[in-house]
Amino acid sequence: MRFLKKFLVWFAGILVLLVVLMYVFNVDYLLKAVRTIYLNGHTTAFLEDYQYFDNREIKNDVGQPWAISKQYNVVKPTDSLEKMHKRIGTVAFLIIKNDSIWNESYYDNYTKDSKSNSFSMAKSIVSASLGKAIMEGKIKSLNQKVSDFFPEFDDNYSSQMTVGDLSSMSSGLNWDESYYSPFSVTTRAYFDEDLNSVILGLKGVTKPGTAYKYLSGDTQLLAMCIEKATNRSLAEYVSESFWKPMGAENEALWQTDHEGGIVKAYCCVASNARDFARFGKLYKQNGIWNGTQILDSAFVAKSTQPRFANSPEYGYGWWLSDYKNKKIFYMRGHLGQYVIVIPEDDLIIVRLGHTNAPTTNGSPHSDDFYVYIDEAYKMLKQ
Repeated sequence: MRFLKKFLVWFAGILVLLVVLMYVFNVDYLLKAVRTIYLNGHTTAFLEDYQYFDNREIKNDVGQPWAISKQYNVVKPTDSLEKMHKRIGTVAFLIIKNDSIWNESYYDNYTKDSKSNSFSMAKSIVSASLGKAIMEGKIKSLNQKVSDFFPEFDDNYSSQMTVGDLSSMSSGLNWDESYYSPFSVTTRAYFDEDLNSVILGLKGVTKPGTAYKYLSGDTQLLAMCIEKATNRSLAEYVSESFWKPMGAENEALWQTDHEGGIVKAYCCVASNARDFARFGKLYKQNGIWNGTQILDSAFVAKSTQPRFANSPEYGYGWWLSDYKNKKIFYMRGHLGQYVIVIPEDDLIIVRLGHTNAPTTNGSPHSDDFYVYIDEAYKMLKQ
């Protein structure tokens, strides 16, 4: 017993020392990371983690239910699709054809109203908010400089950085896009309780607007610019500009860095497959919803075209593909969250889940992305 008591005292002392060192070296955010992620049995952010963070509400109004196809769920998912769902943990899969839900499946006790983390699909929502702010004259254009909103970026390379550079992932900032390193700025941003300071501490290291490099910090800084321009929280702005006009059937939650703080704009909208799909429909319809132009069509067109010839996979907040010789644009998030839009076939495919199937051939698009499209078309032909 004496040995056990000494051991426990020694162990407690080590823990206290570790905690003190975390604060001394300014990595105390790791305490929240361990508590939120590792103690819940995960090694990275997960679909239900919004329950462990503070959130702002994206309020809805009168819901506009999706039309249900006469052929709803008549065709069953292919064996290949079901195997993929099982292997990588799909929780929701929708095929929306001609603006009607044609096929819909849920797994792992999820339903049409279950919330799950959008992860980086939120970047498309932030980019849409930029387009709305430009449309309303609150932001001059894609070429307005970030330093107009934050003088901290009026030096060296960053002095030429524009909001369009942020939306198209070409800021030239010194952000480390590493999801699994506990010491990366991405991890700090996810758990730190002063996200504003984290972002304002970034520096320009290359010339902006010249090349694509995917950086979540770009979207966070863009969101901060939009909030300054509109003088509203981004959650409120998205609610009034999109969530309510598009008839979302459920309110959504957007994670914040602390209670009443700023949203983690580069990620972390908790919603469901049906409501996420509304952004796909809005862009498919060139910004028109129920006959009203709620987002400028020219902005939508520009967003869904590559900005840089040598990076054809990305536009302004949207991923791009020409698979099957079709124009495809889509929202994409960590662990395989997708809203895939194929306008020429009036088709939207939504997938939410626990993991994805990473690329095995060097493509900028994950292997499961191709499977969802292939199998959806097989089902539609039956």
